[in-house]
Amino acid sequence: MSITKEYEMQGMLEASRAVATTLRAMREHAKPGMTAKELDDFGGEMLTSLGAKSAPKLTYGFPGWTCISVNNEVAHGVPSEHKVLQEGDLINIDVSAELNGFWSDNGGSFVLGEDIHGHNQLVNASKRILSKALSQIKGGVRIADIGRLIETEAKRSGYKVIKNLAGHGVGRSLHEEPHEILNYYNRYNTNRFRKNSVVAIETFISTDSTTTATERDGWTLVGSRGGYVAQHEHTIVVTDGKPVILTAMNGIFD
Repeated sequence: MSITKEYEMQGMLEASRAVATTLRAMREHAKPGMTAKELDDFGGEMLTSLGAKSAPKLTYGFPGWTCISVNNEVAHGVPSEHKVLQEGDLINIDVSAELNGFWSDNGGSFVLGEDIHGHNQLVNASKRILSKALSQIKGGVRIADIGRLIETEAKRSGYKVIKNLAGHGVGRSLHEEPHEILNYYNRYNTNRFRKNSVVAIETFISTDSTTTATERDGWTLVGSRGGYVAQHEHTIVVTDGKPVILTAMNGIFD
């Protein structure tokens, strides 16, 4: 969507506040020994208390309020009661929701407790790359050039990017134009970021894989060549200068 009226900005701010505060609270609430379902139920209760509706559940009938991916899971992880969180796990939580007709999306990977498996280097690279990408986005910038930046920075850090997952437009629904804000350079994509548009920018920084495959549950994505992936995501409003980060309060850069 494009922000053309003050009430639209306010609507996006409120929806973004709901998903951002929920993501931050879930990250702080997560403890070793807790099941993914327990963590998801906590997030679902928080969204409901804020008047928001889970976007994946509302849009796709997803079996959870949020997506919780653990270790080798890349994205869209089902928060089941059989998934028990352990010290040192690489966890990704993706929270998206609708509130009063406005939709917002954010996510972040983190290490639970002590980094006994050495995942923090990957997590920090993903954060750093997203921050750099956001600093370069403004009206008129080619979407493909941001993809090139993300892939180049990943390679400099010794990593790859997932090429079949992407950021996207958001605002009046969960996924809008532009549908493919990729993590690599696609020379055929001549689209540019438009001033006042709302987009969700996300990194998918990988140790081994460049594509994903779907698990038997029909939802969970894993790397086609294994390894680990860190993802970080903000919903932003594009401007003539630095973007307005609507989900900044999620604290993923802290």
